[in-house]
Amino acid sequence: MPIIAANFKTNHTRASTAKYISLVNNYLKTNSTSEVYIFPTATSLDEYETVLNLSIGVQNAYPTKKGSFTGEIGTEQLDEFFIKTILIGHSERRHILGETQEAIAQKFQYFKELGYKIIYCIGEPLEVKEQGLQSTLEYLWEQLVGIDTTYDKLILAYEPVWAIGTGVTATVEDISNIHNAIKKEINKPLLYGGSVNFGNIEKICAIPNVDGALIGTASWVAEDFIKIIETTKEL
Repeated sequence: MPIIAANFKTNHTRASTAKYISLVNNYLKTNSTSEVYIFPTATSLDEYETVLNLSIGVQNAYPTKKGSFTGEIGTEQLDEFFIKTILIGHSERRHILGETQEAIAQKFQYFKELGYKIIYCIGEPLEVKEQGLQSTLEYLWEQLVGIDTTYDKLILAYEPVWAIGTGVTATVEDISNIHNAIKKEINKPLLYGGSVNFGNIEKICAIPNVDGALIGTASWVAEDFIKIIETTKEL
């Protein structure tokens, strides 16, 4: 069963998210064997009707129940909507918002102890990729410091930073090399992310050791996301 996840990032409103989830949910009622995750903005979280293979998650949260953390949300807010799935370690939070590996590991440990399903992201910038496979792998292993890779509710996502939102997708060889190396060390579902779209999703998911995809821009239109699910459901 492929795992297909949509990361809305800072897109959609509460109203458009409700319409989107309703469309996807209605499709999944009769049409798919995929495991599907949707990560809307925090302001769009709600008690949505979902089938068993559709989970709504949060893109980010602070490792606390509640408290004096301006601009953040904690588990008290997530519990209101029965959210038990979270993205951690996304490159935009690492490179744009300055999250350190220490802070990311602390967040991982907190949500692990609460039994959350965690999609944990790793990926290298272009300057590291250009140094070769060994340097890339060393960089990725550093992003796993402090992370319990044996956690039973862990899903990994490899997202090369140079391919996120750029329109540049890693080659089959690029993806194979990284996914094979990670799978040798960590026996967990492993998604690929980075300019994934309807045109390349089937080829990407057919690569050995690719268990699905974490999709940004190409997932923001519900009908397009449904096409992606439809394309991958039998893989």
